[in-house]
Amino acid sequence: MKKIYADLHIHIGRTFTGRAVKITGAKTLTLDRILVEASEHKGIELLGIIDCHSPEVILELEEGISSGKYRELDGGGIRYRSTTLLLGSELEIYDEACSGPIHVLVFMPTLADMKQFSNWLSARLKNIHLSSQRIYETGLNLQKKVQNMGGLFIPAHIFTPHKSLYGKGVKSSLTEVFDPSMIDAVELGLSCDTDMASQVSELNPYPFLTNSDAHSLGKIGREYNELYVQSADFTEFALALKRQDDRKIIANYGLDPLLGKYYQTACEVCGEPAVSGETTACANCGNARFTKGVSERLRELSDQLEVRVPRPRYVHQIPLQFVPGVGPKTLDKLKKAFGTEMAVLHEAAEEDLARVVPPKTAALIVKARSGKLELKAGGGGTYGKIKP
Repeated sequence: MKKIYADLHIHIGRTFTGRAVKITGAKTLTLDRILVEASEHKGIELLGIIDCHSPEVILELEEGISSGKYRELDGGGIRYRSTTLLLGSELEIYDEACSGPIHVLVFMPTLADMKQFSNWLSARLKNIHLSSQRIYETGLNLQKKVQNMGGLFIPAHIFTPHKSLYGKGVKSSLTEVFDPSMIDAVELGLSCDTDMASQVSELNPYPFLTNSDAHSLGKIGREYNELYVQSADFTEFALALKRQDDRKIIANYGLDPLLGKYYQTACEVCGEPAVSGETTACANCGNARFTKGVSERLRELSDQLEVRVPRPRYVHQIPLQFVPGVGPKTLDKLKKAFGTEMAVLHEAAEEDLARVVPPKTAALIVKARSGKLELKAGGGGTYGKIKP
């Protein structure tokens, strides 16, 4: 048994032919570059790529396996050097049962399973090549299909105001849209942590995941999970979600919710927090477009404060790229000295860091990885900030 780090929500920006998959994703976010970044620079051993239903991505994986660049694992997943790729798909549900779009993640054990799933999706999507597309199928039928194929079903960034389960998808309960028995886990999103989500009792049965939702290489690993498993593959991941045979999630590492784009209710135009009771016009810029913050939405949904199920620890960890003084050149120095970003965040002592970067920067890195920096809350689509 061993501990591994897992980030299970990574987009592909472009295929090997240059075709767009996630239109808002960086052009450098290709399959090869993602795997190199995770394996050699980030230190992430289990990686969920959630655009694997795209036919050109499937073709690239097939060719990589044929050439020996990748290999399929008996336990499910595709191995590249020290990283295993889990075959995932992000889909958007907007059926008669929900009041707004909901994003979900689906993971399949093998490439053959994902190829079969892609064929099934092609009759239910307008463009099978693109990421996060609306599926013209009910949420319940999608759940049944995933379960019948031996896959995993995980609602994504569940409290984000846009395109999520509790943001716009349901009024009060996930049972309005889904069969609770066919949900394997839920993803919290950048503006929420375990303490916040634990206020909702209907989430008690489900493990919480913290993932990056990376749209660029640098964002891979900004949130991640620490797992205790026998090996990095689909079967072991599924066992960890169920806490079976000693497999488990040890910890969730994520941003302090204050740093998320939607923590507090704020103006969509300038990001200024809403004044209490403010609904007509922003006091700062005069616009009347406010986005309800996750913290406010949770006050509406909260139905338990004292009785909560035991959870893995949640570590408020600020990514290295957020730390003042850590630019691209400094980050390269750190990776050359310590190997990977995970090694810098988890293993390097402050005195060792100070031999590579200025002592002030080393001290900030230590504070960042334990969530001890002072923050200014984000909202309305604007990230929070580290206070000087």
